Amino acid sequence: MKYLAMLLCGLSLPALAQPRQFDVRKLALPKELAYYDNQFSGLAIAQGKLILLSESRLQDQAEAKLYTVALADLDRQLADSTYVLPYQKLPLNNLARMRAKMTALGQRYEGLEALLLTKDAAYFSVETTTPSANCYLLKGRLGAAAVELDTTFLLTLPKPVAADGSHIYNAGFEALASADDHVVAFFEYNFFSQNYAYQVAGRGLGKLRALPFRALPFRLTDLTATGGHHYTGIDYFFKGEGDDTVYRLPDTDVPNHKLIAENGVFKNYCRLVDIELKGNAVSWQPLWEFPVAYRSYNWEGLAAYKGGYFVINDKYTPARPYQTTLLYLRPRK
Repeated sequence: MKYLAMLLCGLSLPALAQPRQFDVRKLALPKELAYYDNQFSGLAIAQGKLILLSESRLQDQAEAKLYTVALADLDRQLADSTYVLPYQKLPLNNLARMRAKMTALGQRYEGLEALLLTKDAAYFSVETTTPSANCYLLKGRLGAAAVELDTTFLLTLPKPVAADGSHIYNAGFEALASADDHVVAFFEYNFFSQNYAYQVAGRGLGKLRALPFRALPFRLTDLTATGGHHYTGIDYFFKGEGDDTVYRLPDTDVPNHKLIAENGVFKNYCRLVDIELKGNAVSWQPLWEFPVAYRSYNWEGLAAYKGGYFVINDKYTPARPYQTTLLYLRPRK
């Protein structure tokens, strides 16, 4: 499926009638979980646990794994900051075999970017290097001691391309959602003149269907379901130079540009957005802006919990040494 040229101007943001408010609580992670090269890229909640997805960069000799932390233990630490969180590591089996299949197809595996848990299966989106034409969807089963990937399941997710046929730098399918009996995969970059999410019929067993998605600036890095075909997503802008400038917006797009630039200087920016799957289309509206102190963290994982959200970064923080940072955004009463 071909995408048209990137939209350069003229899009305005919808108004949010009742902005949400949250208090930011930082959780203390055990040393193993706080290690920056876990590069967490997704969160999910299942079986009374918060599940942390490592990017599992096999090319960097990283271990294929997830971690779990009981929600009861997270609640306890939110009440008592001295409490040390217990955790469990779950190996992700067969990922190297799936990477080899991608290599045989001429695509270069880069890492895991999104996790979706349903009652029947666990789904993972695979990001490939920028020149690769395709990303992939994997399927497995979450067990008590490990995750077993189905080595017979490898679904191709074609990357959208710019008008000149080039791929968007460092972008893959970073968010997955479940809607009715479908998996929906969202590309990271959604500011083309025409944008689509991929609906995969029958939990990954059917063909891809394009759902029109109203243009969203910056980068969509994760989603979490909030009920009634509504989902909350992380919308993040990194001020970086070089190839990262593809995510910048021109000053002619005043409503969006003013969020990421001040006096001609770009700045990091992050917010939550409400995304709705209604009929055969996807719409969105702004929900909440991260405090300035937390806008330079590369937030890549999000999970709704008790009216608020857990959010986790992949690695990058405003200062070194890098570290994993887990926050709970607690709704204000």
